[in-house]
Amino acid sequence: MKSFFLPLMALAVVLSLAACNLPVPAPVPTVTPPVTLPAPPTVTPAPLFTQVVLVAVPYSESGVAPNYTITTSTPALQGSSDPRVLAFNQAMTDLVQQEIAAFKQDVASLPAEPIGGGSFLEITFEQLAPTGNLLSIKFTIQFYSDGAAHPNTYSRTATYDLEAGSFLTLDRLFLPGADYLGPISDYCKAELASRDLGYDLLSSAGADPLPENYRNWNVTADGLLITFDPYQVASYAAGPQMITIPYADLGAILDPHGPLDYLLP
Repeated sequence: MKSFFLPLMALAVVLSLAACNLPVPAPVPTVTPPVTLPAPPTVTPAPLFTQVVLVAVPYSESGVAPNYTITTSTPALQGSSDPRVLAFNQAMTDLVQQEIAAFKQDVASLPAEPIGGGSFLEITFEQLAPTGNLLSIKFTIQFYSDGAAHPNTYSRTATYDLEAGSFLTLDRLFLPGADYLGPISDYCKAELASRDLGYDLLSSAGADPLPENYRNWNVTADGLLITFDPYQVASYAAGPQMITIPYADLGAILDPHGPLDYLLP
């Protein structure tokens, strides 16, 4: 019996030693699935017109021999140093400075001794376009030369596409190649004829379809505003004449994808 167990024990020892020399299988790596992060939200820059505010920059000056006073108000955008903002501000400053320089040149030719209360220049402005990319500025310029019979008034206008960073000419509102001056002139002449102005064929030349007759225009919520200065289509006593042409009356020739797209029905 003892002789039987000895071989078995020997075999067990051999098997045990052999097992110790067997290679140990490598551990199976744990695979972690990749984590998919949500895409960051798309940030749309706020329109430039929402980042700025239009203010009036006042200026006054006076002089003697000859006597004069100057009072001006210049439009300026605040709230951004964007080049488009700076370009608008510089252009408005230049316009007002041009008017001041022209006035001073005229005053310099007057006698040093005052004739009356002296000369004056007053410049004010309105922003007429509804809230959006467009700024449509109308300047009213009043001046008086000492000794003249009465003051005079005239207008200057400028419409600026803030998003594009450029000033608009009237043709940019219409379809390329469209005859826009004809319909504008027809509308204005009909409206002027309905007013008690002494308007007749002689004064109607100021409303003929010529670019120089329609240099003063503005964009408004109600339509295209045309301003005729005194003497252009009526007497000085009648004052400046302003006519608003509804956009619907120009709908066939207005560019639906142009600067006025946000105002068109």
